[in-house]
Amino acid sequence: MATTQRYLLNPRKMPRQARSAATVEAIHEATIQVLLTEGPSRLTTTKVAERAGVAVGTMYQYFPQKQALIFAVVQRHLGLIAEAVEDACGRLQGQTIAVMSDGLAASYLAAKTHNIEASRALYAAASELEVPDIAGDMSRRIYAALRALLASSRDGRFDDLDTVTFILQQALSGTVRAVLEMEGGPTPAALDMLGSQLPLLCRAYLDATSSLAGIGALPQPVACATCA
Repeated sequence: MATTQRYLLNPRKMPRQARSAATVEAIHEATIQVLLTEGPSRLTTTKVAERAGVAVGTMYQYFPQKQALIFAVVQRHLGLIAEAVEDACGRLQGQTIAVMSDGLAASYLAAKTHNIEASRALYAAASELEVPDIAGDMSRRIYAALRALLASSRDGRFDDLDTVTFILQQALSGTVRAVLEMEGGPTPAALDMLGSQLPLLCRAYLDATSSLAGIGALPQPVACATCA
């Protein structure tokens, strides 16, 4: 499949009123439901319109084609994950490495597993779009939030903050993705294992890379408005 050009996936217009926003939200939810029941290859704008209870013409006011609709839903899903991680990092500002590790791992896992079946369906659809760097915005937002969080640690300083942030982000995303992509979906036992092991992974890595780990808490830093 040829790489899809991003400009072809842009929505025709954005909802500006509450009623229009509700219509687009219904279309998004209907898209997920059709993906779950039919799969990306059998998804059509007609099926989505019927599920959403809107006219096909109404859909085309916002989305010029099926691929644009899938792209919009995937981007919304990824944006919600980034927002959840940003919120968690804001709450954990200035905490110890142990508190940060536990809170971050729990929040990241919760965001990624909020609706596992929908997530798996959306990721499968995204792979068919073949859009380069489709998760780029989410990754950049999460990286920035993690970097600001680590810089605020009460009991650790990271001499190579950029590298530590990158490795931590990849450890989180790669580990969770491997479990979510298990054949047939992750089992409850696998999710329980992930919930207990992911904080340990984060804490061990941050402890090992912190130049101040184990020497006592530093004074509480002042959190900046843009970091929180």
